[in-house]
Amino acid sequence: MKIVKVSDLVSIKRSIESGTTEQVAVVKKIISDIRSAGDEALRAYTEKFDRVRLESFVVTENEINEAYDQVDSEFISIVREAARNIRSFHEKQLRPSWMTTEENGSILGQKITPLDSVGVYVPGGTAAYPSSVLMNVIPAKVAGVKRIVMVSPPDSDGKLPAAVLVAAKEAGVEEIYKVGGAQAIGALAYGTESITPVDKITGPGNIYVALAKREVFGDVDIDMIAGPSEIAIIADDSARADEVAADLLSQAEHDPRACSVLVTPSMVLAEAVAVEVENQLALLPRKDIASRSIADFGVIYVTSSIEEAVETVNQLAPEHLEILTENGMELLGKIRHAGAIFIGRYSSEPVGDYFAGPNHVLPTNGTARFSSPLNVDDFQKKSSVIIYSEKALKDNGEKIAKFARMEGLEAHARAVELRLKNQ
Repeated sequence: MKIVKVSDLVSIKRSIESGTTEQVAVVKKIISDIRSAGDEALRAYTEKFDRVRLESFVVTENEINEAYDQVDSEFISIVREAARNIRSFHEKQLRPSWMTTEENGSILGQKITPLDSVGVYVPGGTAAYPSSVLMNVIPAKVAGVKRIVMVSPPDSDGKLPAAVLVAAKEAGVEEIYKVGGAQAIGALAYGTESITPVDKITGPGNIYVALAKREVFGDVDIDMIAGPSEIAIIADDSARADEVAADLLSQAEHDPRACSVLVTPSMVLAEAVAVEVENQLALLPRKDIASRSIADFGVIYVTSSIEEAVETVNQLAPEHLEILTENGMELLGKIRHAGAIFIGRYSSEPVGDYFAGPNHVLPTNGTARFSSPLNVDDFQKKSSVIIYSEKALKDNGEKIAKFARMEGLEAHARAVELRLKNQ
């Protein structure tokens, strides 16, 4: 890894979500075809991109039962325990509707309502992601969403990974389709003969999925346009170099454009971690991916102090932040921008990815400056409630009418004044 002074700080933003002109055009064409031709287009694109011709996209109960036969009982037990942890954490995020009565008799409040339907995209490709199923589905379930639809690209045999189907069943998904890519996003947004459209789409995917989510936003809601994974680590001499290196590589193996950053005031640690990263890279099954990530987006920043390290991280606004210092809790209040914060040597980032309970769908590309992890609020909407009393209208009606006329809206003013006249 490159070791540089913090004065050479560069942005970790990689705006791949904008896509090339060709990629944007492809996505627009796919979505247009799905809107006009429905299942016919969905079937054609599935055959083209996933190399399988499907007469039905529906995952059957038999396929789910087969999936349970293909995974061991220990994995099922782990999924169930992880699901309990995730559910317990997100249940604490629930907020009730509320109303308050003012002195003048008016009642004001907020009504919280779950979304009617949500579509969850689960990526396929080089790996299976049952953790993505749990992290997207469970908060929606906790929020009270009644209809949750899962889509994921099939393999060349027309199947979904057994682990993904088991996770979906354990999370409570009852509607699963074997479709992926931009065509799946189009189907979720606009519907086909087989798939009824949803109100919101969540879940990660490749550049075509990201562009498709951006394209349909406005007709449906989306969670975010996520970029490649990121980790930043603040560490001092109390940290172990081998553990720091392992955590940096835990993100580098995701994607060639994943970003791994160590920020430390210790040159001794910096040099030791650089060596450890190279040693551990050689042993990784996904070393080709991780090596490209480290070469292009891996860096160690050496600061003059822990305070400067904290400010550096706040500038980076990373998706994942680990604090591996002697007094990590003392730094927590100084962190302004990070998707998830892991404190202490036993809080390795994969603990949050799979098991602890907080959501692993996190803001990337510096958007932790203004965004939050996926949470229960993302699956609910809020309606204001106004029950104005007669006294309140008498007291305030003329003010309201004057305000309306200041904006040139005479009908607004008259709507209030008519009621004052009719009292």
